[in-house]
Amino acid sequence: MPASPFFQFIFDLFIISAIVITGYTCNFYYLAYLARHRNDILPVADLGTPTVTIQLPFYNEKYVAKRLVDSVCAMDYPQDRMKIMVLDDSDDETADLLKDTVEYHRSRGFQIQYVRRDNRRGYKAGALKNAMKHTDTEFVAIFDADFMPPEWFLRKAIPYFSSTRIGLVQCRWGHANEEYSAMTRAQAMSLDLHFLVEQKAKSNSSLFMNFNGTAGIWRRECIDDAGGWHTATLVEDLDLSYRAQMKGWKCVFLPDVVVDAELPVQMNAAKRQQFRWAKGSIQCALKLLSDIVVRRGIDVGAKVQAFVQLTRHVVYPFMLIQFLTLPLLLTQGVNLYVIGFLPSVTLALYILMGPGAYLLILQDIYHDSWRQKAKMLPFLLIYNAGMSVNNTVAVFDAVLGKKNVFHRTPKYGTLKSRSDWKENAYNLPFTRITLLELFFAIYGVMGIMVALLEGFTVFAPIIAIQTIGYFYVAYLSLSHSKFKRHKSGPSRTPLREEIMANRAYRAAMISIVVIIIAGAFLAFQGYYTDIYPVDMVRGHLSGIMGSSDPETIRVHLTEIEMHMVSVADNLPANQNPVWLFPNPTTDFARISGDLAVMQESLLVAESMPRDGTAYYVAMMDISSRALTLQKNLVEATPYMYVNLSNVLFATIWVAAILAIFAVLKKRRDKLTQFEQSGV
Repeated sequence: MPASPFFQFIFDLFIISAIVITGYTCNFYYLAYLARHRNDILPVADLGTPTVTIQLPFYNEKYVAKRLVDSVCAMDYPQDRMKIMVLDDSDDETADLLKDTVEYHRSRGFQIQYVRRDNRRGYKAGALKNAMKHTDTEFVAIFDADFMPPEWFLRKAIPYFSSTRIGLVQCRWGHANEEYSAMTRAQAMSLDLHFLVEQKAKSNSSLFMNFNGTAGIWRRECIDDAGGWHTATLVEDLDLSYRAQMKGWKCVFLPDVVVDAELPVQMNAAKRQQFRWAKGSIQCALKLLSDIVVRRGIDVGAKVQAFVQLTRHVVYPFMLIQFLTLPLLLTQGVNLYVIGFLPSVTLALYILMGPGAYLLILQDIYHDSWRQKAKMLPFLLIYNAGMSVNNTVAVFDAVLGKKNVFHRTPKYGTLKSRSDWKENAYNLPFTRITLLELFFAIYGVMGIMVALLEGFTVFAPIIAIQTIGYFYVAYLSLSHSKFKRHKSGPSRTPLREEIMANRAYRAAMISIVVIIIAGAFLAFQGYYTDIYPVDMVRGHLSGIMGSSDPETIRVHLTEIEMHMVSVADNLPANQNPVWLFPNPTTDFARISGDLAVMQESLLVAESMPRDGTAYYVAMMDISSRALTLQKNLVEATPYMYVNLSNVLFATIWVAAILAIFAVLKKRRDKLTQFEQSGV
């Protein structure tokens, strides 16, 4: 256990984080068990061809907008029973493109309507809410811009409204560009786990299931009864589906009805999507959980699962806490093995709780192709770990009540690996979150070094997974960035402001790489000169405590004396690393004096018979002093990290990167001004 109150607090944080993460992980495995035993055969009814309104919300989707409208109009469903509402809030070329597409299909006899609002109030939820004022059909289907519904969609999905209490039928997302990159394959597997485990487990049961915002059909009566679309959160789909189920409506998931969609191919777009989901779910937790808990008629298990579902993104802050505290505890030699000093048991439990259990789940949901999918499992773990900084910021945004801004996830119509999207409009630059990811990546490298140097090798790969994830996400965030006006075309000549912004971006990338390399080198050098000698002294003190041979103890004391010279060269004039409120236990002048006393005690012991009481007392005195000095060094070590020179260096290092981000933001804002001016 940690000796000081500070490290006791750090230890408690680590244990609490481990418990929370383990709890949410075990709940996922519980849902996997339920999904495996859920009956795949759902009842259907011959409803004929009831009236359906298909609502298609758009905002600046010129690369995929026409594809969606064309797909919907290609559905095998009677035209007189199907209405199409194109809900367009775009302020770029998408508007004209959609007007022409709507006019074309209207001329072919479709009941298709182009709906445009005066403002974007409420974003997607606002557009859907406005559309419901003009919707009079029995059912409402919704598709986001990047989806490609098959022609048989309505005929196959509507019969599952077999009961009048079924308010929602949610279909499974397919992945049209899954093979585009390793990143899209990781996203595809993550979504498959959500649909084929979580959604399947909750479908048509007492557990609450969420609407995924698209590729689903609502009973209009259910929407009205639940209070319609609300704009208070960023996930209007989750909000409405929970309110509907609180009213007693059922939601059904159809794993065999698959609607292909386009996965984000740009890291910054994927992060934006994850940010919206994470922040929105916490917002819904704050909005709905109290009502769910007190409402009668809701099963206790459903209340528990609703809490887990709505709060599951809090795992990400706890992942960061565990990541930050683990190296600190290892520097203090705290035993974190699950059983005694058996690192093999700890590693085995990590494997069983993580990759081992996931392999069983992949085998269950992918059947014959599970081995091929399993090859992507390590990358999925790295990708999810790398997203923890982005999603943690989203969680705090929600908890602190930061203003909602619905940032869409840009799509480029990219379905093949050879497709080039980097010159397209909507390309997102990296954000300040990337700076945090770089910080955690560098911290992780230091953590791996600590684990190796302190003899806790089993924890090195555990820290490495998150470290690699942070480096990967940060690297793609930077490499996928490009400043570009969103009003662009294939033959447009780039503006001078656009060219200057991209030159500034390239210069910033070089500067950031140089700063990171310099920071890593100086951090390593600082550890080697300031901290490593102290660690060596602590190690030799352990050797003294474990020995009763005067010759061996003298060798340890000689080594300690040599390392103490290196330590003294990096201490303040008063020989105390604690520059704010110093205390005697961390005074290296006193520590050196105690070492001298140990030398004298050793001389006394060497002059006495080894079978005498005086010899035994002298050796006990040496061992006791060694233990006390080791505790003193443990207390002093954190202050070796936060000495004045390190604080100054860290301040300059952070300020340099912030200055680079400030320059890039200035360039981006200038480009935005030109965009808004219509130049």
